[in-house]
Amino acid sequence: MLTAPELAWFALVALALVLTPGPNMIYCISRTLCQGRGAGLISLGGVAVGFLVHLLAASFGLTALLLAVPMAFTAIKVLGAAYLLWMAWQAVRPGGLSPFETRNLPHDPLRTLFLMGFMTNLLNPKVAMFYLSFFPQFLHPERGNLLLQSLTLGAVQISVSLAINTLIIFFAAGLALFLNRNIAWMRVQRYVMGTVLGLLALRLLTEKRVAA
Repeated sequence: MLTAPELAWFALVALALVLTPGPNMIYCISRTLCQGRGAGLISLGGVAVGFLVHLLAASFGLTALLLAVPMAFTAIKVLGAAYLLWMAWQAVRPGGLSPFETRNLPHDPLRTLFLMGFMTNLLNPKVAMFYLSFFPQFLHPERGNLLLQSLTLGAVQISVSLAINTLIIFFAAGLALFLNRNIAWMRVQRYVMGTVLGLLALRLLTEKRVAA
């Protein structure tokens, strides 16, 4: 099965994903700033269920694909590297918006917050691309059950995402105030994240896989 160093490396990739602003982070932060931490956490609960749907769909689909077409690993590796480079550009491109910018949203009931969090994640192409592009890089057909390996990776990714987003929700107000007063810190964060994503893409392209 998967080794501890492999899971640690995957956790780093998952961390890079969650720290790159996307629809999930922007929605949860916006709800927190407009309606409080409770609303942010309920919204995050909906996001978590969306992750489970993505995970199950990707795990069953990838397992079938990679068992039927082993050469699909190479194509998906190139796709994953290209997507990482695209995220790196999104992080450093001029004019990028901060997820901590205040947005005026209506005060919705808890059920609506949960459902909107779920739909935001379910329709989030960033998450779908992550599962389809990066999971295969860490799967090893020669070690046995691909579905179990995929579900293990999913558990790591969801745990990292929920932990980081929970921290962001609890400190959203303070972070928003700090970053709005210190624009240079936001620039540093963007360039550091872009560099990390670029290095991950390079590693992905140069890594050699042992044949099954």
